[in-house]
Amino acid sequence: MSYLCPVKPTIPYLQACFREYNDAFFDGELPEVPIVLSRSKSFIGACTYKRRRVFGLGTRLSDFKLRFSTRMDLPEEEVQDTVIHEMIHYYILSKGIRDTSTHGRVFRAMMQEINTRYGRHITISHRPTPQQREEVRDKRPKRHIVAIITLKDGRSGIKVIPPTRHSLTAFLRGLRRSGQAREAGYYLTDDPFFNAWPSSSALKIYFADMEAVRAHLTAATPLSGNKNSGTL
Repeated sequence: MSYLCPVKPTIPYLQACFREYNDAFFDGELPEVPIVLSRSKSFIGACTYKRRRVFGLGTRLSDFKLRFSTRMDLPEEEVQDTVIHEMIHYYILSKGIRDTSTHGRVFRAMMQEINTRYGRHITISHRPTPQQREEVRDKRPKRHIVAIITLKDGRSGIKVIPPTRHSLTAFLRGLRRSGQAREAGYYLTDDPFFNAWPSSSALKIYFADMEAVRAHLTAATPLSGNKNSGTL
């Protein structure tokens, strides 16, 4: 292939991959398909479609798209293998071939044939590894209110709340109504460590390594009302 993969794949590069592999591995049978770039952290590649009911014909699949995340810097070969992986899905689905599961017998047979004949390294799963997820974790300083909640059963957890009076008030109201908390401390911080948790006023407490959490709160500003790590 004459194209060099950039640090993050572009649509022209992915389209070139698709056309080359369509001819090489699928006898040119796959129709051109829109390729979409994503900033998703949950997948590297995905084949998406819409399912429609057609009167008298049952269910039909349409509007196929191949989606690829640009959040991670991947080796060129892994990018290419990801394209082929999604093209196998596209082939099976667009041809209406029945398989035993998403990565069932048909998928595995096609994958194995391509790997064996052409020296590829396509795998069943190509979700981001823990290391790749860590690399794309948002490390920008962002302001959060962090609540450390001790429940009546003795467990402690964390809740990240948007830094607004409305959000904090809504969370406090829900926590009081629940009657589950024994203590609560509230802190204002911009430590990127807390970007990993969902930020909302919803009453959902996450159980984590509280020693690590408290270590990242040493420079935080306790909010008024805290007493002895916070008493509700």
